[in-house]
Amino acid sequence: EHEDTGLLLQPLLEGQNYGAAAADGTQCPSVAVPRNNPAKRDCLVVAVLCFGNLINFIDWFIVPGILLDIQKYFRLSDGKTGLLQTVFTLCYMLAAPIFGYLGDRYNRKIILGAGIFFWSAVTLGSSFITESHYKIFVLSRGLVGIGSASYSTIAPTIIADLFEEGKRTTVLSIFYIFIPVGSGCGYMLAAGMAKSTGDWHWAFRVTPCMGGLALLLLILLVPHRIQRKTAAHRALSISGMIQRAHEKPDVHRAAKTTWCQDVGSLAKNCSFVCSSLGLTAMAFVTGALGMWMPLFLYRAQVVQGIVPPCLQESCNSSNSLIFGGITIGTGIVGIIAGAEAARRLRKRNNTADPLICATSMFMSALCLYIALIVAQMNILSTFVFIAFGELFLSVNWAVVTDILLYVVTPRRQSTAIALQILVSHLLGDAGSPYLIGVISNAIQAEHTPSLQWSFRSMQYSFIICAFVGVLGGGFFLLTSFYIEEDRREAQR
Repeated sequence: EHEDTGLLLQPLLEGQNYGAAAADGTQCPSVAVPRNNPAKRDCLVVAVLCFGNLINFIDWFIVPGILLDIQKYFRLSDGKTGLLQTVFTLCYMLAAPIFGYLGDRYNRKIILGAGIFFWSAVTLGSSFITESHYKIFVLSRGLVGIGSASYSTIAPTIIADLFEEGKRTTVLSIFYIFIPVGSGCGYMLAAGMAKSTGDWHWAFRVTPCMGGLALLLLILLVPHRIQRKTAAHRALSISGMIQRAHEKPDVHRAAKTTWCQDVGSLAKNCSFVCSSLGLTAMAFVTGALGMWMPLFLYRAQVVQGIVPPCLQESCNSSNSLIFGGITIGTGIVGIIAGAEAARRLRKRNNTADPLICATSMFMSALCLYIALIVAQMNILSTFVFIAFGELFLSVNWAVVTDILLYVVTPRRQSTAIALQILVSHLLGDAGSPYLIGVISNAIQAEHTPSLQWSFRSMQYSFIICAFVGVLGGGFFLLTSFYIEEDRREAQR
């Protein structure tokens, strides 16, 4: 028994492995990463994860980037068009708790690789679906959502394992920059491919190639095991580690708690619950904007006489290109600004993070409301206020995740992220694209069909996003009352 003490002590000295141990307790084989330079290795891992996140969100927003073409190709109403993104998000959120459970207990590298391969293959297959098979196209979007859930659930926990709290916010902000960057690239890639080829199907044939590259990089550069690096862990005494090394190894110690027990514990965490509801409001607004905004801008331009109605096979995609550029720019600036504001202000105020999120939600709601009001009169002003609305929304991405990571104990983080994904999408962007489409259909049904009411129906249905944004700000304010106590509890 004592002959294996050295092997047992080695992973303890390096750090614990959360959800990445082999079932028989043996060490997994290493990969070709710079072992003698941990900082360089960690940077390579983060770079691979960021690239995967980029592809993930490109795939997510390909459909909104060519929504007008897809709506015309399948002859869809606004309600059925919104269903495409709703099915994607529903499958995404339902799969997230499953991957959260697996990520806390099994090898995360394998789960990530399988997810990338799966969603890339389905995306490629969906490019060959004909106009008579709309239901199969809807199903394909749902399957892509399942693959995406594996990535969004597990990748942030790997970053949490690699970096201590001081650096973690910065690294997470870099990771989450690729949400708006990927989203914007999705619009631009889809619109660009549809315009250059004259066939929107080609938009679905680019990201599978990128997914294959991401899978190769994941295999080559990401270690099979990720060791957690925290000051608390390094503070363990040598004698304590030696004592643990002589004990009977239990590689599934974290797995002994049931998923229901984990959920019950998280439900008592007020900061986690309130911040998750605030994120739900964010998801509702971003889901509606992401799906419908290019089409709304197009209808506003038609009403103003700036562009003619789309009658040809390939419709004008300039709004998707512009909106994609706005999404990228405001996303980068917003996430960096949010992370920097959090880093500076939390030194003075322990509740700075939720207060930053609350303020940005209130400002975003105001800007989006003004954008909707001026859309029929001045399209340039509409673009400006939409840009500011997206900017304030983007401030929150990294900050909300960081809140979760320091109010939830490490062994429940994958489960917490999965639950947050489930709740935020179930009550947020899973329903908002479809809801906006259904309300738009209902308004149009009450009036004589015209270009004016086609625009107004979308304008009126979008107003709900401004009110949801205010509600989200209120939940973040509520988080600020509990965050200090919950943070201390997680540290204990």
